[in-house]
Amino acid sequence: MRHHSLIARTALAAIIAAASIPSTATAQHSGAASSLVTKAPTEATQYEFMLGTWSLTVTPQAVGLGQKIHGVPKLHGTWKAWRALDGWGVQDELRIVDASGNPMALSLFVRVYDAAAKHWVVSATDAYHGKATSSVAEWKDGGMSSTSEGTDPGGKAFLSRVRITGITPTAFKYTQDRSFDGGKSWDEGFLTIDAKRSAATAER
Repeated sequence: MRHHSLIARTALAAIIAAASIPSTATAQHSGAASSLVTKAPTEATQYEFMLGTWSLTVTPQAVGLGQKIHGVPKLHGTWKAWRALDGWGVQDELRIVDASGNPMALSLFVRVYDAAAKHWVVSATDAYHGKATSSVAEWKDGGMSSTSEGTDPGGKAFLSRVRITGITPTAFKYTQDRSFDGGKSWDEGFLTIDAKRSAATAER
């Protein structure tokens, strides 16, 4: 029993150290505990328009002559979002499938508001490719804008900018542009997603 208790205490200490959480003694000595803000500000509700379940129509940009003539594949999906982190953020799951229901993409996002920087930090995990990326987002002109860096399937680096617009209680539009020259020029409408609300809540 003592052995298991020691293992548990050691594991907890490692988690605390990894998360850079000060010990009680350190916090009291430095005064950090008294300055810790635990109540989320009003701005932390900016992503709450996503809460619930959404049905998606996904339109990738036409690639190659064949798609430009015959059209792009018809893709569909769901987007589910929940409140998270005691009101500081939102967690959401995006699934995209083709017309036959075959899986195309599965990503999990954690969006947390950074009150000091006055913007959002968004972490995304791509399940099918085993990749994790991060971006910075900001509420601007009635919509959410974010920027990030990525790598395409061929290993080529790009910049991504995303804009979520047309936000209503029942719909929103997601548009992603890409730049392969450091932002000098943009491939606009690389991916668009039209979301329609299908339920007010989301099941995990």
